[in-house]
Amino acid sequence: MLKSQRLKVLMVAALLVAVAIIVPNTNSFLILLATRILAFSILVMSLDILLGYTGLPSLGQAAYLGVGAYATAILASKYQFGLGYDFWLVVVVGMVLAAALAAVFGLLAIRASGVYFLMITLALGQCVWGLAYRWNSLTGGDNGINVTGRPQFGIDLANEVTFFYVVFGFFAASLLIMYVLVRSPFGRSLAGIRERELRMQILGYNTWLHKYIAFIIAGAFGGLSGVLWAHTAGIVSPENVILTTSVDAILMAVLGGAGTLVGGLIGTTIVIALREYLSTLVDWWQYVLGAVYVLTILYLPSGLMGIPERIRQRRTGPEKEPDAKTQDAKKLVSVPS
Repeated sequence: MLKSQRLKVLMVAALLVAVAIIVPNTNSFLILLATRILAFSILVMSLDILLGYTGLPSLGQAAYLGVGAYATAILASKYQFGLGYDFWLVVVVGMVLAAALAAVFGLLAIRASGVYFLMITLALGQCVWGLAYRWNSLTGGDNGINVTGRPQFGIDLANEVTFFYVVFGFFAASLLIMYVLVRSPFGRSLAGIRERELRMQILGYNTWLHKYIAFIIAGAFGGLSGVLWAHTAGIVSPENVILTTSVDAILMAVLGGAGTLVGGLIGTTIVIALREYLSTLVDWWQYVLGAVYVLTILYLPSGLMGIPERIRQRRTGPEKEPDAKTQDAKKLVSVPS
């Protein structure tokens, strides 16, 4: 198991190195597309902490992206803040504001479960969308806020390749931090809560607190994604916090493979790339994406990251349960003489 885990880590590292080398040597469109994918993948991975590792399917994750994005846009456009070395401070501000919002929302949502948790996060996310749409004096309403210019602090982020590497660095750091988190005892306890929360409570774990902390951490990384997205897209509007954004994040996580983190990058890449390509070919490209989602859920419930395991099971055959005689023999052997 340890060897298999190391192999997976090496494969992911090789994939990231390949991305860092190949993408900057392509054209401007592909560099921008890859930058958008990396920025949004952070949001999808943050959702995967809740969906894949804690068993909490949230429909409000776009709210945290919106908080980070709007904070970045407002500070840049109205106060010219965050366009120099203070960019790093804006990153912290975006993450802290998103984490604070998640802390408030978590108090309302965490005590619920199942479809009730889903509906509460949906309602809270819609509240943020309503504020973004109606608070014209702050958010610009339906017109949004244009983010003019990217930060310059010794290096000019207006250069597309330089900005790609900055976003790539944030993505790699986020992936590493989240990977360490889910592999830690805290992350193992989240997996236990996902599988059998009552058993974890019997063992003495404060399951509510564990879920609450995971909720806040996911919100903070969602805020980071929003900060990067604001500078990547160049505009922040209510479209960034609409329900569709949260649904897209869930579908991307499921398509790539919930509970894998890196599956978020794979799912985001496929969805955004297909959306950009198909939209230039046909007007009904949404139906093609919908068919991809349906087929994935029906035939690949563990996502694209689950394909190697399915291949291995087909080669070796399903693991058979021992029959009654074998179980009785094992019991006799285990009885001390």
